[in-house]
Amino acid sequence: MSIVDPVTLQVIQARLAGIVQEMQNSLFRTGYSTIIRESQDASCAILNRQGEVVAQHVVLPLHMGAFPACAAGILKNYSAGEVHEGDAFITNHPYLGGSPHAPDMAVLSPIFFQGEWVGFAANLAHKSDIGGPVPGSCWSQAREIYQEGLHVPPIKYVTGYQTSKDIEAVLGANSRTPELVIGDLRGQVGAARLGEKRFQEMMERYGKETILSSFEQLFALTEAKVRAEIASWPDGVGEGERFVDSDGIDLDKPVRLHVRIEKKGKDLLFDFTGCADQTKGPANIRPTIVRAACCYLLTCLVDPALAINYGLAKVIDIKVRDGSVVNPHFPAPVNTYNPTVHALVESLLEASSQITPHKKVGDGCSSRSIIIGGRSNKTGKGYVQYEIFGGGSGGRSGKDGVSGTNVNQSNAKIAPIEIIESEFSTRLRRFELIPDSGGPGAFRGGLGFVREYEVLDNDARFSLRSTKHSVAPKGIDGGDDGQTGRCTLNPGQPDERVIPSRFSDHVLHPGEIFSLDTPGGGGLGDPQERDPQRVLNDVRHGYVTQEKAREAYRVAIDAQGNDFVLNESETRALRAQQL
Repeated sequence: MSIVDPVTLQVIQARLAGIVQEMQNSLFRTGYSTIIRESQDASCAILNRQGEVVAQHVVLPLHMGAFPACAAGILKNYSAGEVHEGDAFITNHPYLGGSPHAPDMAVLSPIFFQGEWVGFAANLAHKSDIGGPVPGSCWSQAREIYQEGLHVPPIKYVTGYQTSKDIEAVLGANSRTPELVIGDLRGQVGAARLGEKRFQEMMERYGKETILSSFEQLFALTEAKVRAEIASWPDGVGEGERFVDSDGIDLDKPVRLHVRIEKKGKDLLFDFTGCADQTKGPANIRPTIVRAACCYLLTCLVDPALAINYGLAKVIDIKVRDGSVVNPHFPAPVNTYNPTVHALVESLLEASSQITPHKKVGDGCSSRSIIIGGRSNKTGKGYVQYEIFGGGSGGRSGKDGVSGTNVNQSNAKIAPIEIIESEFSTRLRRFELIPDSGGPGAFRGGLGFVREYEVLDNDARFSLRSTKHSVAPKGIDGGDDGQTGRCTLNPGQPDERVIPSRFSDHVLHPGEIFSLDTPGGGGLGDPQERDPQRVLNDVRHGYVTQEKAREAYRVAIDAQGNDFVLNESETRALRAQQL
């Protein structure tokens, strides 16, 4: 392969990034379901012929590990002679492919240039429903993947630009929302076709040899940048540990995630052998997702604008134990995997902070989804309302956490109220930040929020996939924990009931209400080291109450008309009491 000059190499890198972003915009604009069109739960990538990531527009960092594993499944099942121009392959299998769970369907379309197969245009997008016992296909009590919906091994969905009606018939027959699933899947193929076209145009301009030669150089640049940053850190060992509330079945048994990071020279070893055994319920994750979480950590530590490609993966060396929650034996369930990944990422951040103490962050809110499904009273058609939420992020070195956001590897957006109320039979009664929910600290945790729904349709089947309802978001370096989450059915009524963070298939009827409080982020640093003026601003904005300002920050705030003022003399006295 020839050497590509540095200027051309940077132009190609920027062009690749533009291609995947254009693919992604196409996917979001053609999405049938709110989870793709509004929440944007999808990613796009360009892969080389070996299935290695050449470029990815990172909306969901976990897909960094999913794409190569999906490609590996295709390459295992199909020889080069069975891959032709105009084909497209699909898979959503966590074990035979690389999908995090069944609702995530991958589409990989081979790219050809002048009759030669040169790579893949790929995307991975969440489906509103792929079958299984409950709407949304995320049953909290699944004990094997067979209870998690229809699983598709790596198969050819499109042959020579001709879509398989048989495959679509099977997918549609196994979904409560067949039009959405098939519509979104066709949109994925369309986005891949756009990626093919743009990649071919790039090859026509710069030449096949130049483009293909650039891949290894781009990998090498990313790897060199990451290893140089690692080399600047002191050699040493860091350990981190976090817990998930439960696996959905053993509700009183938190699930342990543990990592030991060993840094030596330019190398890092991530040892996850201390993690809990695989769980009965669907809290397990596959090693491909573990590797992606490590890639996410390095992106955070090195450069948020780092070019995402296989060079990053080459730095990662992991150890996982067979039969553990991070390397379960088939057919262990995996469908509510995301809370586990969040706990894993937080353990990674804690361990890395012992090696790079200038970069620290308190725990965030993790991720949660509400799912409401049934058959519409008006249309008679099946529907699935699937929404993804965050809460507050943790306080970080030099900055407060962010309120009402998604955190870490979860990048999906909150669907607008107007869209939810126009497309589904629910009414939003409340959507507001929760005062005092962010963990106090020198840098305060971000606030969680409450979202309260009234159900308008009969026999609405409700499920929740959440975490940090019993295990609080941890504050660090003297910072306090963030407030835990809570989901309440019919709050304030005689039949009020608080449900577990993993919960499935509760039937609601018109007029019934459920309220979800999302967790706040953990604080960073001693709360009494926070500037009293910043505490005053928090009180003025409604983030912190006067009582919490006095209790946690030892800052006295007095009401003055419609405003608040800092009582400096009383604040000095309060803080002096702690010396």
